[in-house]
Amino acid sequence: MKTMIVSNTGPIIGLSLIGRLEILHNLFESVVIPHEVRSELVASPHKLRRFTIPQWISVKKTRSAPDPLLSAVLDGGEAAVIHLARHRGIDEVLIDERKGRKVAHSVYGLKVVGTAGVLIRAKQHALVDNVGALLKEMKLMGYWIHDDIIAAAVQAAGE
Repeated sequence: MKTMIVSNTGPIIGLSLIGRLEILHNLFESVVIPHEVRSELVASPHKLRRFTIPQWISVKKTRSAPDPLLSAVLDGGEAAVIHLARHRGIDEVLIDERKGRKVAHSVYGLKVVGTAGVLIRAKQHALVDNVGALLKEMKLMGYWIHDDIIAAAVQAAGE
């Protein structure tokens, strides 16, 4: 059963760098990003110059500001992801940064998945063949991912 997810900037950049952003579309019923993430995607100095957000990704605004805790502890994109997920009743978020993941899960009780976890799910659904190769390619393209994360993902994927 497909679910909804709210994504932060990093995973979208990472998957786009290797031409595999469609994995999100195939795994999730709905992929939502807050307006702040949209702004980061189109303005960020990454290798995705002139990035166009696919129509299947919904950009949403919230009517209120994030909790002061979120704004004080996390960057604007991560805070907006957590805030939007809570306001829309979406219980899963896609965040790679450790601090954002910890706050989303420990403080707000959200399910958290990262890019490596998405690729493992994609392999379980026969959407990709080799998680390790994709993560290494992402790293070669300039996306920061620790070697320990790659090793854990390779093991979890049974490679």
